[in-house]
Amino acid sequence: MAASAESDRHASEALTDRDIAVLDFERQWWRHAGAKEEAIRDVFGVSSARYYQLLNAVIDSPDAVRHDPMLIKRLQRARDARVQTRAARAFTSSRQVDRAIRPLPDETTD
Repeated sequence: MAASAESDRHASEALTDRDIAVLDFERQWWRHAGAKEEAIRDVFGVSSARYYQLLNAVIDSPDAVRHDPMLIKRLQRARDARVQTRAARAFTSSRQVDRAIRPLPDETTD
């Protein structure tokens, strides 16, 4: 038990106060995106884009994993799902553009 408390203390020391505040903030459930964006400005005084840059750096930290492994894994899974969705959209839209550029068979001048 003492070893666990000591490892928690070391993990917390490696994270900055801001890192821990970001993780605490992410533990909350947000029903409306606008409410979260406003809270980000109020609590951290940064834009939502900057906040998400900070969050991504924190959740990639081994210290954060040691601090709260379940939260970090949940946040990483959510981020990975968003990245895959964006990649699929980009792939689909690039294929649609590629098809739009190709001439139809009856438009060729042979």
